[in-house]
Amino acid sequence: MTPAQLPKIELHLHLEGAAPPAFIRDLAKRKHMDIAGIFRPDGGYAFHDFAQFLKVYEAATSVLNTPEDYHRLTLAVLEQSAANGVIYTESFLSPDFCGDRDVAAWREYLAAIREAADIAERTHGIVMRGIVTCIRHFGPDKAKQSALCAAETAGDWLTGFGMGGDETVGRPGDFVYSFDMAREAGLRLTAHAGEWGGPDSVRATLRDLRVERIGHGVRAAEDPSLVEELAESGIVLEVCPGSNIALGLFPGWGQHPIAELLGRGVKVTVSTDDPPFFHTTMTREYDLLARAFDWDHAVFRRINAIAAEAAFCDETTRKKLNTRLEQADA
Repeated sequence: MTPAQLPKIELHLHLEGAAPPAFIRDLAKRKHMDIAGIFRPDGGYAFHDFAQFLKVYEAATSVLNTPEDYHRLTLAVLEQSAANGVIYTESFLSPDFCGDRDVAAWREYLAAIREAADIAERTHGIVMRGIVTCIRHFGPDKAKQSALCAAETAGDWLTGFGMGGDETVGRPGDFVYSFDMAREAGLRLTAHAGEWGGPDSVRATLRDLRVERIGHGVRAAEDPSLVEELAESGIVLEVCPGSNIALGLFPGWGQHPIAELLGRGVKVTVSTDDPPFFHTTMTREYDLLARAFDWDHAVFRRINAIAAEAAFCDETTRKKLNTRLEQADA
């Protein structure tokens, strides 16, 4: 079994960001919405830097405006993930896009997403859990509304709360209220940091928001003392190498710090972030990491064991995931 054929656990996937371009283009056509400017001539998403990526992302998401849209999207995304060997995925869901942060509307969107996830689990064997994310560049007030949506729907399926968006806007401390609300509701916590912000961004996020996982976190490699702190504390990094390289953080796969971080004892996992935007899949991530760092089955097995332990799921689900990983070993 090659690394790419292994069962995979993914902890960092934006649901809207996983929408195939053809899916968004066809939906826009049916709704008579003109978003042609976000596509390249070959049909892919068109952007040249992170700022434009955010604009294109939000434009693509604008056509997803009913629970039924999200039901269909979830089915499409999970089918694609399962085809690449993903057995468990945690997807970021934004009340900003699902009902404009109104709790009643959010419940309808969430029900549609969860129904689709149940269908995908029965059909393709892939398990999904949801993590509500506030969007940093939308500001702290809207984050509080998203946190309320999360707190009101927390449970066995909606299990986490986090923050995405533009890391250069505001400070982690601006969002303490939202994270405290989510924590009190029993949700597990993660946040994007150490992607466009340096090591200090990771430190501030850990200090102010008290999360147990960091989305990306790769800029921590610039600070040896922070790397040591991450290793000692067991903070898990949701690393998305293909995303980082596509957006220009690192010039190539061989220069990505994931292998260095793992070698220094940091708990790293592998995810795709927004796969069609970055022309990647979990299969491609595994293939290119294996080539760049000569990683074998044992290394990927270790990474998946870290992901299974760090997953925001119940212990029964975790046990089933570990059983599936062990069966693949055999």
